[in-house]
Amino acid sequence: MKSNFTSDLRKEKQLSRLLDVYYEKSLVYYDTCRVHDMKSQMAGIDIMFTHKKTKVIFNIDEKAQLDYINEDLPTFAFELGYYKEDKYKEGWLFNPYKKTDFYSLATAIYEDEPNIFTSCKVTLVNRKMLLSFLNKKAISKKVLTDYCDSNIEHHGKLKIKELNTKYEGYLYFSKTNKSEKPINLILKLEFLIDLGIAKRLV
Repeated sequence: MKSNFTSDLRKEKQLSRLLDVYYEKSLVYYDTCRVHDMKSQMAGIDIMFTHKKTKVIFNIDEKAQLDYINEDLPTFAFELGYYKEDKYKEGWLFNPYKKTDFYSLATAIYEDEPNIFTSCKVTLVNRKMLLSFLNKKAISKKVLTDYCDSNIEHHGKLKIKELNTKYEGYLYFSKTNKSEKPINLILKLEFLIDLGIAKRLV
């Protein structure tokens, strides 16, 4: 197993150019500004949307399905945790230090040649609304941690009673195929859109 960190950074830079085109076309009432300082990026801010009239600013964390180029998956992985140098680290979903207002999820990323991206889908997810929904469904960080602790050697999909596996989501453990061994909450995008938590931008 090897880390895809460097490769992903290169792909993210290429993808950001396409995303900027989509933002400019779709968000006519907003100015967009990419954030490059590490402190802000570590706080879950890749780009800021500023309303042209009210000047209200939204912090956006971009996430992309870079492991599934030329595929259109109906789900997205929300990170609960991962391992770095054999030490467990908290993921970005429940991390209280993140200042993210919205996730901008890039899926169905297509390329004509390596790392030259031609199209993708963009779904905006309201983080506050998502966390509120999960809380109402009794899907707290503690509940998910208990699932993880009870299935510490598990690899692959894990059904949880709080979600309909077919239409809503499930847990997924990547214990054997990724060096960071991430643990993710997999959620159906159409489910989030139907709830009003997410909106398809393009």
